[in-house]
Amino acid sequence: MRGLKQKRRLQGFCHRFYKKSIKEHDDKKGLVGLKNRVFDANKIKLLHYNGNDIKKIIKEFSYINAGIFLSALGVVVFKNPNKFALGGVSGLALLIADKIHIPFFSVGSLMFIMNAMLLLLGFIFLGKEVAAKSVYGSFALSAMVWVLEILLPIKSPLTGQKFMELLYGVFIPGIGSALVFNYGATTGGTDILATIITKKTNIKVSWSLLISDFFIAFGAWIMFGAEAGLFSIAGVCIKSFVLDSFMESINVFKIVVVVSKESEKVQQYICEVIGRGATVHIGEGAYTHDTKEVITTVLNRKQAQMLYRYVKELDADAFITVSNSTKIIGKGFQRFE
Repeated sequence: MRGLKQKRRLQGFCHRFYKKSIKEHDDKKGLVGLKNRVFDANKIKLLHYNGNDIKKIIKEFSYINAGIFLSALGVVVFKNPNKFALGGVSGLALLIADKIHIPFFSVGSLMFIMNAMLLLLGFIFLGKEVAAKSVYGSFALSAMVWVLEILLPIKSPLTGQKFMELLYGVFIPGIGSALVFNYGATTGGTDILATIITKKTNIKVSWSLLISDFFIAFGAWIMFGAEAGLFSIAGVCIKSFVLDSFMESINVFKIVVVVSKESEKVQQYICEVIGRGATVHIGEGAYTHDTKEVITTVLNRKQAQMLYRYVKELDADAFITVSNSTKIIGKGFQRFE
């Protein structure tokens, strides 16, 4: 009898151990399967991210190069022939090149040397990513200036209208600098100093450039006389305004508020067709005391025009307000710095 009980007890223990082993095996197998599924999903996300990342890099590279070319064109065609030292390494190189007169030692070659020295500060204070873009931007600008000096050997002003050439010498490079700054790069030189000042003090880039470039413009007065000095100082002030205006216009977004009896359709159009989000809250009219849904969304210029045309066709009595914003922080827009 005792032997039978021991046998049954042993069988029960073996059965429980077998069930526990099977459960652990299944759990382990399920965990492995779950890990594999998570890994596969992450691989898909990684591939998708890399594809988007490549497109973003190509876009940034294209705009940065366009901005650098405009800056180089302004230096060679307008600044150098008129002795406009409008700040920056190009202005400093112009002052030095005019005095040393060494063959093959042009403004472009001097810019190479000075940019190499200033880039070291960029790596220290701005980090690897911004500094890497600045490395390319600074040497690309120096190279483009060097090449354009060979292709367009302009030794004298294009016209006798110095003020008109000053405006072109400010606006063309100003647009270029705004494109470069907008994509997190610099064209080297005093742009690096301006970016460091902005990062450390939260002063606008345009004001940082104004401070650093003013001293170089004042040097033009000493080197080339009062006329060139006055034009250079005026150009630096105009450049600061132009850069600030263009950077704000590049980053401008439209805050659109819509009140419509077709609120559901408007929301659906924003989310599904335009591909943006919106905030909906209940508003009450001060005169009628009617309650209606108020839709608020943030769009770019093209998207705002799409929404305007849609609402115009959908509800002629709709109420729309549109305002500009140059700083939108959040998903799908800018990130906190």
